[in-house]
Amino acid sequence: MLKKIVSIVGARPNFMKIAPIHRAFQKVDQTKFVHSIVHTGQHYDAKMSDAFFADLDMPSPSYFLGVGSGSHAVQTAKTIIELEKVFLEDRPDLVLVPGDVNSTLAATIVATKMGIPVGHIESGLRSFDRTMPEELNRIATDVLSDLLFVTEQSGLDNLRNEGIDFTKVHFVGNTMIDSLHYALPKADIKSTLEQLGLNRKSFGLITIHRPSNVDDSQQLEMILQVIQKLSESITIVFPVHPRTRKNIEQFGLQQYVENTQQCKLIDPQGYVDFLNLMRYSSFVMTDSGGIQEETTALQVPCVTIRTTTERPSTVEIGTNILIDPNFDTMISTVLPIIQGTVKEGAIPPKWDGKASERVVDIVTSYLQN
Repeated sequence: MLKKIVSIVGARPNFMKIAPIHRAFQKVDQTKFVHSIVHTGQHYDAKMSDAFFADLDMPSPSYFLGVGSGSHAVQTAKTIIELEKVFLEDRPDLVLVPGDVNSTLAATIVATKMGIPVGHIESGLRSFDRTMPEELNRIATDVLSDLLFVTEQSGLDNLRNEGIDFTKVHFVGNTMIDSLHYALPKADIKSTLEQLGLNRKSFGLITIHRPSNVDDSQQLEMILQVIQKLSESITIVFPVHPRTRKNIEQFGLQQYVENTQQCKLIDPQGYVDFLNLMRYSSFVMTDSGGIQEETTALQVPCVTIRTTTERPSTVEIGTNILIDPNFDTMISTVLPIIQGTVKEGAIPPKWDGKASERVVDIVTSYLQN
């Protein structure tokens, strides 16, 4: 009997986690297993989404729900309503949910209430900061999931400490690193650096988007002052998240980053273009979760401006440095990197580009039993 597996994507980081799983499913017997993708549209920009799907060789989603933005409650509720319709029509045998966005939790709730098994990609990660909505999504999703796919040792430790049934837990590695391995040849032939007038390892790359950093005018102003100061020593490339750009304008902070030759404000980039920038940067300063992992895989110095990280292997093993986001600490951490003093790092276990194959082997075995 044909088994249907549906993966849920809601935001761009989900694409990188699911794309290699889809490719791995194409290698199994298509008369026994079929994999499809539902895009909730939690975060959606037609240009960016289309670019990510093309960069990662993903098929068009079987369903696009167009949930859009809204409060966490509104977004989650709308996704629940729309996904119930999809699951009633499609009758999947298993639902895969990546990461920690609202779509992840919504899909888990709907599937569980309908008696459909759930597999959580990137299970067990914890920041231990319950003011982060993502943390609540992670915890609830792990409690309800039937298959928990873990990327790093901390995930195993956290799930064990939380009393999760360990027969459900599988240490498979990181599917997002699978996407990185897959996309590197494409990134190598991109002319992103040339178009921006950059040389390899001659610039720093900065991304900020978390509410704690960009929704408070004083915090955002301080970070922009850091960027301005760093640009005195090295060219800074700053792909500006829509939320960040809106707040820069709303708070009247454009003077810190505009009309400065050494600071290049650019639009958010497609996956391959951003990978090209990240690979050849001198360092990355970010508040993103996934970028911490990608820089570790690429062995690029990373400075994470957050008080916590749910990806401690990037700090304990990799190239990531976690720092408190204040002016003095940011400057004193990044300047030595610009001057050539960098943290040596290694690549965590099973970040070998084969995590998706392990996931598919486990899912197909589970559905056959």
